[in-house]
Amino acid sequence: MRVAGVMSGTSLDGIDVAIVEIRGHSIETIGFTSTPYPAAVRAAILGVSNCPTHTAAISRLNFHLAERYAGAVLAAVKRYGPVELIGCHGQTIFHEGRSNTLQIGEPAVLAERTGVPVVANFRARDIAAGGEGAPLVPFVDYLLFRHPRRTRVALNIGGIANITVIPAACAPQDVVAFDTGPGNMVIDALARQFSGGKRNYDRGGRIAASGNVNRALLDELLRDPYYRRKPPKSAGREQYGVEFIVRLRESGAPLRDLVATATVLTAATIAMGVQRVVQRAVAGPADLIASGGGVHNPQIMTHLAGFLPGVDISTSTDHGIDADAKEAIAFAVLAHETWRRNPSNLPSATGAKRAVVLGSITP
Repeated sequence: MRVAGVMSGTSLDGIDVAIVEIRGHSIETIGFTSTPYPAAVRAAILGVSNCPTHTAAISRLNFHLAERYAGAVLAAVKRYGPVELIGCHGQTIFHEGRSNTLQIGEPAVLAERTGVPVVANFRARDIAAGGEGAPLVPFVDYLLFRHPRRTRVALNIGGIANITVIPAACAPQDVVAFDTGPGNMVIDALARQFSGGKRNYDRGGRIAASGNVNRALLDELLRDPYYRRKPPKSAGREQYGVEFIVRLRESGAPLRDLVATATVLTAATIAMGVQRVVQRAVAGPADLIASGGGVHNPQIMTHLAGFLPGVDISTSTDHGIDADAKEAIAFAVLAHETWRRNPSNLPSATGAKRAVVLGSITP
């Protein structure tokens, strides 16, 4: 079955579409496209994310984003051929694990424009079953990266960073996964301020490289109890959005130093998560397989290697899965499982009371 996976994450980079051929346990990526959000759309999403807003703005954006998703899918289909199913994560505008979550991007519009059934609203059923509603990608990480002799830690550095720890030859219930903390989100916001809105991210880590890490501020940030809390746990713009940036700016440090500090914070909190779980649960060699936009930031990756000596660090591209496409691929696979009425959350990762079928189908 050919499935299109649509992902737009907390970094607000745009719309990723992966077209995947699924045959049994075989997952083949046919093609991948990425469509950036226009500045006005990015601003509109930020305007309704984790802040008081009018319901009319949310309703209008819910339909507008679906039109953009449809355009992105149709462009990918034109390039790579037709699909039979679409899995659309939607754009998260609010998330409180174990309580509530909201992703917008109306699936009815997407189904109507493309003429293809859509699976959406993946996170809600896991929360209804007592889970965090995140992370959901570990189910796919397990399928893609499980190894008979080596522990694999799948890392995604999107707006938020998360890891999936897959012990050698493990069963699905042995997988541990959680959000480690900020990925690119804080760095991106500071880079926009540093550049006066001309840059949406720190290309090549150049701003961070030009600054100095504020050690006192970093130590203060690392004292956040979240980083030491046992999983399951999830994070989002609620922790690392506007209020967090205001807190950093109140330190009085120069913006380039704040970017440098936020970059080390991302790497350090990922490393803390890896070390705490791997040291407790794993014996033998471990591989860290990274994906997401953060793999293109050499400052993050260099700091990460420094914090994790002895861990073999690679990217998912090195293992045949495009590092930029992995999250979109994952939601294509999750949609396929939903279409077949198969549960696809991992309770060991989300904390749900049981495995459940995720999402809603719009035929």
